[in-house]
Amino acid sequence: MEILLGLILLIAPIYAWIVNMWGAGAAATTFFKGGLVWLLILIGALFLMLGISDLKE
Repeated sequence: MEILLGLILLIAPIYAWIVNMWGAGAAATTFFKGGLVWLLILIGALFLMLGISDLKE
């Protein structure tokens, strides 16, 4: 039962994104673009902190 529910919860949003049901494709793409920018900012900050930490030693 859990596997079936998990598959439904996984496949339904993907199907809605592909078919662009209720504008879900555009909203998901916009959300992904925003998340991608924040991910790159956080990775850059992480490398900056690691570099400063290495300079201390």
